[in-house]
Amino acid sequence: MTLDPARREGVLDPARRAQVLVEAIPYVQRFAGRIVVVKYGGSAIGAAEDASALARFAQDVALMRAVQMLPVVVHGGGPQIGEMMARLGKTPEFRDGLRVTDAETLDIARMVLVGKVNRDIVGVLNVQGALAVGCSGEDAGLITAAERNPALGFVGDIVAVDPTLLRHLLSEGLVPVVATIGTDGAGQAYNINADTVAGAVAESLGAEKLVFLTDVAGVRAVPADPGSVLTSTTADRLDELVASGAITGGMVPKARACAHAVRSGVRRAHVLDGRVPHALLLELLSDEGVGTMVAAS
Repeated sequence: MTLDPARREGVLDPARRAQVLVEAIPYVQRFAGRIVVVKYGGSAIGAAEDASALARFAQDVALMRAVQMLPVVVHGGGPQIGEMMARLGKTPEFRDGLRVTDAETLDIARMVLVGKVNRDIVGVLNVQGALAVGCSGEDAGLITAAERNPALGFVGDIVAVDPTLLRHLLSEGLVPVVATIGTDGAGQAYNINADTVAGAVAESLGAEKLVFLTDVAGVRAVPADPGSVLTSTTADRLDELVASGAITGGMVPKARACAHAVRSGVRRAHVLDGRVPHALLLELLSDEGVGTMVAAS
């Protein structure tokens, strides 16, 4: 059957398709059996006009698992929490970029992160055959947290990560999907920055890679210049960019998590544009890569 020109658009010819597969072989061999922690940002989730972006992400994760990589998904949900608060008539309050989280806001965050976003990601991954299992930091002592600042309410900092649950799930061929709620020794729940959680989880597992999927093309050396995206950088350079104010807003915790992770044994960290179709596969299984790659030095 011959495809008409409209259907040919975007379709690889057989030779190029074979070349893509051959190009992926060394990466498949290198990363087989290695843990890759992927932080799927709430902004990347919300950027989709329909379910297609989430479905492509699920296909990437399913393929990673099919070639014996060990993906762990950590997700955010800030925009989704904000939307639910608006629907419930509650006005968000932020201090230094952090959401003030009283008891009612904490309940909303748990409901959205654990009951909605986590279940949506798990459901789509399972449709693609990835055998995903949802959990939160509250489960099996995964994330122990402590209050960051009384003025912020139930916003937590990570005290410790116990990866026992995640290692058990991975050993059973499952894909853990982690919602970023932690608890203290008394069982009090806290909402924790998802970027920070992703970095800490990667460190606790001795991950090969830590990948942030967000809604920008990568780390910019000059905030206002889209052409200044760094294809590769180091932990020290990220520290300099944060200190100088070149990295601001939501990119700050990502940069700090990347820098800390690669200094703590994670081999590489990456900041990718989750809106790019199959960005995960392009970065992990191709020569060209996308986004910003971070090394210790």
